[in-house]
Amino acid sequence: MALNIKRPNGTEDITGKNIRKWHTVERTARDAAAEFGFHEIRIPTFENTELFQRSVGETTDVVQKEMYSVIAKETKFTLRPEGTAGTIRAMLQNGMLNEALPQKAFYILSCFRHERPQAGRLREFHQFGVEMAGSKLPSADADVILLAHTIISQLGIKNVELKINSIGCPKCRAEYHKALKAYFEDKKDQLCDTCLSRLEKNPMRILDCKSPICSEIAKDAPVILDFLCEECSDHFQKLQSYLTNLDLSFTVDPKIVRGLDYYTKTVFEFVTTDIGAQGTICGGGRYDGLIKQLGGQDTPALGFAMGLERLILTMENQGVEFDEDLGCSLYIAPMDESAVPTAMKIAKEIRSGGFNVEFDTVGRGLKAQMKYSDKIGAAFTIVLGDNEISSGTAKLKNMKTGEQIDIKLDDTLLNTFSSIALDDMFGGVLE
Repeated sequence: MALNIKRPNGTEDITGKNIRKWHTVERTARDAAAEFGFHEIRIPTFENTELFQRSVGETTDVVQKEMYSVIAKETKFTLRPEGTAGTIRAMLQNGMLNEALPQKAFYILSCFRHERPQAGRLREFHQFGVEMAGSKLPSADADVILLAHTIISQLGIKNVELKINSIGCPKCRAEYHKALKAYFEDKKDQLCDTCLSRLEKNPMRILDCKSPICSEIAKDAPVILDFLCEECSDHFQKLQSYLTNLDLSFTVDPKIVRGLDYYTKTVFEFVTTDIGAQGTICGGGRYDGLIKQLGGQDTPALGFAMGLERLILTMENQGVEFDEDLGCSLYIAPMDESAVPTAMKIAKEIRSGGFNVEFDTVGRGLKAQMKYSDKIGAAFTIVLGDNEISSGTAKLKNMKTGEQIDIKLDDTLLNTFSSIALDDMFGGVLE
């Protein structure tokens, strides 16, 4: 019986013309990050499980329900569910935090969470993220938020709302936890089993529960903004003034707590209503205690992550244009096998100028080659036979206009083709 192997549920193949959509988003994000002084970092796909237990938090949905872990020779590894913990681990292990601060890193990577697959939420998903370590000032928060806003704006995405909140520091959060416990204590019999376990360990995680019943109960819970200490309150007020100064409109949403335990003080989300329920296309905030928690010096830090699938889905739904796929610049059609060596040399020469060039490699007849050239959208074609090779001159055909021009097959070939092709790309025609 023939095998019928398909990709795992909750994953996607990125093929054909769709890849240019990813290139558009990745290029835009990379370029913007570089303008803000961020440098790329690449980290392992899996880490020791303890890293995520210590950083993300044992009471979070991610650690309790969603991680992919495996035990290999008594060592437990986990496919990364997010990018921050691994990036901070890499900064520490490679001595980056001993260099000039702040350290600024960005990454593009895949993450893995065992969730129910739906539009905008896959089990393997991809993120663009940034981490900044070494600044405790709210001006750093504003600059990181501005970077996220810049990427979203440069992609052409509309109808996005910036929501911000402060979830305080350990000092003021302790008082908040007391108030939450008191509030939820009377409603214990209505909470799900997961939230019951959170009630003692970390009641703020109840606010992030996806259960409709728990979410409804949490609607009237105390808000953290009423419990902020003077330092956290001042930090949050300054952030708002900086965002206003940058002409970034925002909404203070006290219900934003983010789903990971390492956050402190500022948390934020960029949300759209154009992709359904999974409308958060970017989320981030501060995690001032994470570096110390992972064995480093007490170093403040912050960052964000953008879901690439959600960005692309939003752009598709809004009709935003992606980078154009220029396709094949030149197709060379050898009349027979004897013309193939010349076709190969011409392809090598034109490719050296940065052009996409193809020639027949499967032994098609000339008619079939012309059909193939049309299918791949070749801008120009050259047919090579004995006459063209012996005379050193061939006809260069513009497939859009049908016009042809003689072109020398000598050391001027690249310059001549470059001039003609670039003139055509920018609206010129063969004369």
